[in-house]
Amino acid sequence: MRAVIAGLVLTALAAPARAADLSTAEVKRVDEAAQVLKEIHAVPDKDIPQDLWEKASCVVVVPSMKKAAFIVGGEYGKGLMSCRHAGAWSAPVFMQLGKGSWGLQIGAQSVDLVLLVMNEGGMRKLLKDKVSLGAEASVAAGPVGRNAQAATDAQLHTEILSYSRTQGLFAGIDLSGGVVKPDNDDNADLYGRDMKAESVVASTAIKPPAVVEPFMKALRRGL
Repeated sequence: MRAVIAGLVLTALAAPARAADLSTAEVKRVDEAAQVLKEIHAVPDKDIPQDLWEKASCVVVVPSMKKAAFIVGGEYGKGLMSCRHAGAWSAPVFMQLGKGSWGLQIGAQSVDLVLLVMNEGGMRKLLKDKVSLGAEASVAAGPVGRNAQAATDAQLHTEILSYSRTQGLFAGIDLSGGVVKPDNDDNADLYGRDMKAESVVASTAIKPPAVVEPFMKALRRGL
């Protein structure tokens, strides 16, 4: 009996529910990422096509990436990534996206970015120490609308489909030149230093901490 109790105690201590360790900025990022998805899903004619959404292996949402991140080296937009297994979304991890040469966004105060990772190969690449979009992982601007019939062959065969929302306009955007990597410091705040981002999103065995529930609900489209 003592061995069982000891095991339960160790399990509880190892549980990833570390919301108290999150900063105000990290909690805000979770809420903003959830809001981006909710607002996009609220307009089906301007949404990510449902059939592409259902096929996606992972989703990355980077809310409010500031204009400065496009023109000053070393700055990053930050967001969250979750992956799907047998129809269920994994606990999310924090991700960083470095600037690229995306002229469409120049002049905007901020931009929301959404990336659909369309296969496990794309997922593995994003969870490396660092991956360059367009060079190490194929990326293309994603189609918008109720269905994906208008998608090109390039869009249907790419590893990552990318979207931007700025000044009320939601559209596909080519993020070639951007650099994506796990945000290890913020993930340590959420799950502890010993938990790797790849381990978190590799299955649905890890229970999402309560603080990320708004994002999980938005991934489920409010279900």
